[in-house]
Amino acid sequence: MSRVVAWSAGCGVVLLLGAAAAAQAIPPDTAPKPPERPAGLVPAPPIADAPAPPERPAELTPAPAPKPDAGAAIPVPPPVPPERPADLSGEAALALTVAPPDDEACRTRLKRLGAAFEPLPPIAEGQCTAPLPLKVTALADSIALRPAATLTCRSAEELARWATEVQVEAQRALGKPLAALDLGGTYVCRGQNHDVDAKLSEHAFADAIDVMGFTFAGRPPIVVREAPGEAAEVAFLKAVRGKACAYFRTVLGPGSNAAHANHFHLDERERQAGHRLCE
Repeated sequence: MSRVVAWSAGCGVVLLLGAAAAAQAIPPDTAPKPPERPAGLVPAPPIADAPAPPERPAELTPAPAPKPDAGAAIPVPPPVPPERPADLSGEAALALTVAPPDDEACRTRLKRLGAAFEPLPPIAEGQCTAPLPLKVTALADSIALRPAATLTCRSAEELARWATEVQVEAQRALGKPLAALDLGGTYVCRGQNHDVDAKLSEHAFADAIDVMGFTFAGRPPIVVREAPGEAAEVAFLKAVRGKACAYFRTVLGPGSNAAHANHFHLDERERQAGHRLCE
C-alpha cells in the first residue's frame, strides 16, 4: 500500500492519507457491536392496573364506643376478687393450727394387742409437740411398763408388737415369762444425746422409747449393758435387739455409741427412701 504524505511548512501538519483511506474502505455493517443486556438486568415494565389490597373484615374492626345517652344506666365494672381472709394474714396466720391426724384406727389395733392406755392432753413445749399422746401402762400378757410411757399411738403400737416377740424369746432363752419393761424415758423435750445444740430427739415428739432392762417372773432381771453375764442373757439381749429392727426405724444400744451403752433406744424417725438405722 502506498503512503501519500502532504507537508505543509506553515503549520507543520502531516496527513497520513493512507490510514484515512484504509478506514473509509471498511464497510459500516461489518463493524463489531456490543453484547446485548442480560434479560435479568432488564427492568420489568410497570403494571398498569395493580390490584388493590382487600378491605379489613368487619369483625376485626373495633366498634366505636357508643355515646352514653342522658338517661342510660352507667355500665357496671367487673367484680373484684374478695379480700384475703384476716385469719390468713399477719399474726393470725402464725396462730393457725393444723388438725392432728385421726388415730382412731391405731387405738383400735392397740386395744386388740392387749395394751392398757388412756389419752393425754396435747403436748406443746415450743418445738416439742405431740398432738395426740397416750399414757401406756401395760402391754399384752400383763407386761407392765415401769414407769408408764407417754407415746404417740404409732410408737405404742410398735412397742406392743415388739413386746410379743420379747415374750416369746424370754420363754425360749430363759424359760421364764416377761413381767415388765424397765424404761428410762419416753417423752422428753430435748436434743439428740442430751445435746442442747443438736437436732431434736424423737423423744421430743413422743416417738421414742429407752428400754433399760427386762423383769421376769421367777428369775433376776436383765439390764441392758455392754458386757452381760451368762450366755443365756447374751442370747436373749441379742435376739430381742435384732427383732426390734423389724418394728422401729431406729434401734441403738451398747456398741452404737457411748450415749447408748446402757439401754436400747427405739424410735420412729422417718428418713429418706425409708432408710432404717439398726446398730
